[in-house]
Amino acid sequence: MKKYKWIIVVVLVLFVGALSVKYGRKMLNKNKYKRIKTEYVFTDVINLGCTSVKQQGASNTCWSYTGNSFLESEMIRMRKEPVEISQVFTARQAYLDKAHNFVRLHGGLTMGEGGQLHDVLNVFRKYGAMPRSAYAGLRGNHTYNDFREMTPLLNSMLKVLVKSKPLTPNWEKAYSATLDAHLGEVPEKFDYKGKAYTARAFADQVIGINPDDYIGFASVTDHPNYKPFVLLVPDNWSFDRFYNVPMQDLVDIIDNALQQGYTVAWTTDVSEKGFSWQYGIAYVPEKSFDNMSNEEKKRMFVKPMAEKKVTAQERQQAFDNYGTTDDHAMHIVGLAKDQHGKEYYLVKNSWGKANDFKGYMYVTKEFVKYKTITLMLHKNALNPALLSKINLTEL
Repeated sequence: MKKYKWIIVVVLVLFVGALSVKYGRKMLNKNKYKRIKTEYVFTDVINLGCTSVKQQGASNTCWSYTGNSFLESEMIRMRKEPVEISQVFTARQAYLDKAHNFVRLHGGLTMGEGGQLHDVLNVFRKYGAMPRSAYAGLRGNHTYNDFREMTPLLNSMLKVLVKSKPLTPNWEKAYSATLDAHLGEVPEKFDYKGKAYTARAFADQVIGINPDDYIGFASVTDHPNYKPFVLLVPDNWSFDRFYNVPMQDLVDIIDNALQQGYTVAWTTDVSEKGFSWQYGIAYVPEKSFDNMSNEEKKRMFVKPMAEKKVTAQERQQAFDNYGTTDDHAMHIVGLAKDQHGKEYYLVKNSWGKANDFKGYMYVTKEFVKYKTITLMLHKNALNPALLSKINLTEL
């Protein structure tokens, strides 16, 4: 008990300094120029079932919002009534597992709120799931998640912890108590439509997906194609493996899935000048931003523009030099064409509805080829030709 109190006291001392750390990632690529009315006209080609656009607030939990949005669409595909799954329950349980890895590695792990899409499946498999109505993680009058106070406190606690020898056995209680203080205690049982459930029972009986039915893909040039490998990005803290595929396969996988009625969860880099949340457009400009005139910069997202054709080598170079980083996760739910017949993916974001397309983005295939980090989808959505090249038992 003394060690438990000691951890809390030291963390509180460090907390004031920790709050000065810059919070989160700069997700919104704002165009500094005056907005011009867009001339884009989109026509849906495929628009698959999904739940409403959510707002992740001041939390880097896009992976949980996206992963659970994906599971909600899976419920729709399976002709179940979808339920808004608690994104914060998923994140909280993942943070506990991440903290264990941090301690096990003596602090040799990036701590933060970020994660990968498979974290949603791993939590589902290990802990179950809850509806948001049972666990929203909101305190006081908040209407959206705000982790700006909680995360520095948790990180400071762990940094102090790993410096203590021997390791105090009570650290997990202290860590969980801090989560409780900011997110609320997790209920052992809760009511949903007049029936009591545990998280395990709710996951199995109401949501009803099998986490082993889903598969992840990435594309790098320094690992063999069609073989699983550990993708070394900070948010893959669980060191899960992905099947490596050539760059072109990324869009082929998505296209085939959408045509078969399956949505796709997607992680990507959103720091590019060709990504605009406000306009709801992402593409790869033919001319580099630095070589554009001010007038060209003003009109980057006004109408469909010519795109640069990206090579696998350019994609890999951007990944190697940190030009491509694991910034964000979103949910690919359809396909559309602009007024010239060019195809774009319809992408559901989790930044609310305050953009030109009420929370959705239109993303070109060239951008997806260039900036994708990972994909996650149901294995039944894969083309038989691709399935013949990979060994699903290798993961």
